[in-house]
Amino acid sequence: MAKTEAEIGRLIREYQAKTGKQLTIGTVESATGGRIADRITNVPCSSDYFKGSVVAYSNEAKVVLLGVKKTTLENYGAVSEQTALEMAQGGRKLLDVDICLSDTGIAGPSGATLEKPVGLFYLGLAAKDGSLSQKHVFLGNREENKRDAAEAALNMLKQYLLRCVKAKGCSARL
Repeated sequence: MAKTEAEIGRLIREYQAKTGKQLTIGTVESATGGRIADRITNVPCSSDYFKGSVVAYSNEAKVVLLGVKKTTLENYGAVSEQTALEMAQGGRKLLDVDICLSDTGIAGPSGATLEKPVGLFYLGLAAKDGSLSQKHVFLGNREENKRDAAEAALNMLKQYLLRCVKAKGCSARL
């Protein structure tokens, strides 16, 4: 088992021990195709905190399932900070979780434009106290880019949970 997802489980349990509150998480994935959820569920007892995942690969699925605005897709594209944030926010509502991770990207080898190269990913995290996004450009092949994006998303969640545990509540500013 990789270290990041085990650390996430440990942090969620530590948060519960300090606050008496159980955090729940979910994922809404596009370019990673479910890899983030797969890694989270590789941890024993992850069913205590992981509620589910949606793979919304098409723009239509992003709109219909997650509530991403058509105007967001038209104005910024599927691979954008705005789309990643709307995916995470919509997924948080749909899955009824405290924290939702999202990803959207261009895994490659095709699909790139001058403005959006192969390996470009946007990650989103939505929680009760707000949302944040991260931009990454990975330089591997399709499989490596998807793997690296999943790892980056898990690291983003881990960093958020570290702040929650230190603050004894997830009201830390994002």
